[in-house]
Amino acid sequence: MTEPASQRILSQPALADLGEVPADSRWIRSRGPMLHLLDYGPEGRPPLVVVPGITSPAISMDFVVRGLTDLVRPVVLDVRGRGLSDNGDAYDLDTYARDVEAVVRGLRLERPILLGHSMGARVVAATAAAGRVGVRGSVLVDPPMSGPGRGPYPTTLEAFLGQLDQARRGTTADEVAASWPRWPRREQELRARWMGSISRDAIVATHAGFECEDFFAVWPHVPAPTVLIHGGDSPVVTAAGAEEAAKANPEASVVEVPGTGHMVFWDDPAAALATTRDALRALI
Repeated sequence: MTEPASQRILSQPALADLGEVPADSRWIRSRGPMLHLLDYGPEGRPPLVVVPGITSPAISMDFVVRGLTDLVRPVVLDVRGRGLSDNGDAYDLDTYARDVEAVVRGLRLERPILLGHSMGARVVAATAAAGRVGVRGSVLVDPPMSGPGRGPYPTTLEAFLGQLDQARRGTTADEVAASWPRWPRREQELRARWMGSISRDAIVATHAGFECEDFFAVWPHVPAPTVLIHGGDSPVVTAAGAEEAAKANPEASVVEVPGTGHMVFWDDPAAALATTRDALRALI
């Protein structure tokens, strides 16, 4: 049974967070769902479409993209079923990729760079590999490499749904810190206020996709220039996984951020930002 959109919770304090974000809201319809984006401008710089992870609304990437606006124009997507975007009738990789294409066309973004974290990295790979919109390049940050015949995704579905249930009943930054102790305090607070905006169906279907949709069926077809950034201690992109990725797409750059786990930007914001800036400079 499909969960109604009314089960998603977005409180007044969460909406107030948007008032402190130096971005304009944009809206694009993608074959049904209305999608929300945060556009940081300025329009004169190369566009950067940012696709967050499985339980990360657009505002969760604010602390990252603020450090990029001197190089690019970040446009951050509330992926369908997250944040202010509508629910969807499907949450597979091709559907997500077509949403990104709708954003590129709807905002008339000329040869954007695509950047995604975790689930978003898989979506970026699928979008770039499909080649239905022209892109300048792509940056994949710690994409899940689980899939058919591979080990399971390290975070269980039950763990994600437990965090969602906490948020819907009313969680706190301290409770979030129990799961994500390394995060900056502001990001723990945002997680507490925004996690309830995520669709349960989106989490369930996307997590299933981590194990039935093969990243390595797509990754070799991602055109250069592309950069894969991974956490040095990530259980999602292990050292063996990074080596396999380098061999599967020899034209790609594979870069490690030492001492970080899967949540690369949150674990060491300064090092992750510096690595991302280097990657973007090479693509501009």
